[in-house]
Amino acid sequence: MHRRSFLTAAAGFGALAFTPEVVLAAAANSGDWTLGVADVEADIAPQALRLVHGRAPAGLSGVLYRNGPAKFRRPGGSATHWFDGDGLIRRFQIADGKASLAARFADTPKRRIETAAGAMIQPGFGTPAGAAASVSGPDDVNAANTSVMAAGGQLWALWESGSPMAMDPDTLASRGFHTLRPDLKGMPFLAHPRVEPDGRVWNLGVFRAKAIVWRLAADGALEAATPIDLPRASYVHDFTATERHLVLVLQPWVHEKMVAPLAAGFAWRPERGTQILVLDKADLSKRRIYELEALSFFHMGDAWETADGTISLDICASPTPDFAIRGAEAILKGDAARIDVGVDLALITLSPDGRARLERTGLLAEFPRADPRFAGRPRAFSVYAGGTPSTHPLAQGLTVRDWRRDRNETYDFGRGQIAEEMILVPRPGGSAEFDGWLVGTSLNFAAKATELHVFDARRVAAGPICTWRADVALPATFHGAFVSRV
Repeated sequence: MHRRSFLTAAAGFGALAFTPEVVLAAAANSGDWTLGVADVEADIAPQALRLVHGRAPAGLSGVLYRNGPAKFRRPGGSATHWFDGDGLIRRFQIADGKASLAARFADTPKRRIETAAGAMIQPGFGTPAGAAASVSGPDDVNAANTSVMAAGGQLWALWESGSPMAMDPDTLASRGFHTLRPDLKGMPFLAHPRVEPDGRVWNLGVFRAKAIVWRLAADGALEAATPIDLPRASYVHDFTATERHLVLVLQPWVHEKMVAPLAAGFAWRPERGTQILVLDKADLSKRRIYELEALSFFHMGDAWETADGTISLDICASPTPDFAIRGAEAILKGDAARIDVGVDLALITLSPDGRARLERTGLLAEFPRADPRFAGRPRAFSVYAGGTPSTHPLAQGLTVRDWRRDRNETYDFGRGQIAEEMILVPRPGGSAEFDGWLVGTSLNFAAKATELHVFDARRVAAGPICTWRADVALPATFHGAFVSRV
């Protein structure tokens, strides 16, 4: 797979003055869930958060980074899909029992081009190109709006079809796109890297039926970049891994046309079923393929493997990709009547005899996270955002799932909040799974404020140990990372 052909094909899809006074101009008077897709007009100056409940636990110190789209509309033309807004990276610092917030937009070529044009003209996942669009490679449409990871003293803002955007972890100043190897400049780097307990990173760059398997050291240095062929050109947003294997679930949402926006080139082919590709980490040429019923998905949890070679993984499965095609457009329009999230938490089991099995739980769940100390290893627990209410189409609570005991423990924030992904932060000195805290955010649209919460990971039904509240309401994020500081 040559870099030039890869980039040519992918191209078709391809110190600031903080002024919080002008933030959220379009949504300052909103009191409903559409605050979750409101525009932010400027970066957020560092500000202290107000403690509104409880007390921060001793030993919890670090920074929660969150990433998500926060600028969708411009006078000359707007994004038409939730996934295509400009990435705003939030920095929530917890130290000495106090918390603070700052946020900055990733300074991408996309944002600069559209700021100059006064319109959202670059093509995206679901937004078509404007007449004045300028695209010479994938990073010209890179919104850097999906997730983050810490690497080599930097923070990387991640998208799925382009390079990581390097940022200063303290000031959030953008340092430009990070090139992992000169001859692979612009190669995609998914927003869902898998990190082993020792810090080694695995990731993919996917285009049609080709992929790069990235392997990075704990400090972000590139160890290997291996091209592979995929059995089909499925849409791949996430993958998972055990200690010994990479696991790619290839849904029958298949890339068939070279068009923009990206989603328009995919077709739903349920008659083809789902394929699951298992690759040996030590030798990527060794592979197994499993067959499963048709399903669509965005996110999976960490996989684990037993002594006999059985692989298990949790997945947030949908019957079709309708949410990606139409639901996320309706969210941006505030049209709840057209949104059917329809995500069912399920467990996939891959047996050594070549059989695959899907077991549905009936739980509405998204954004799975597990204990990072057990990544790829046998485990019991996962945490999800879920509990989508009738009053708005996004999550309003969190659930901790115990797979071994078939039990769930849930906390509901209530009808006036949007719950976001929760991240497990291990308790210093602890070693048991889920011995620690769940740290995450919610959007309290009733109070018009973003809130930062800390839960005891083993007692989520008891509610937050503590909650801080910001003076601003920031739109919903997708994914984040917690960096502990001793």
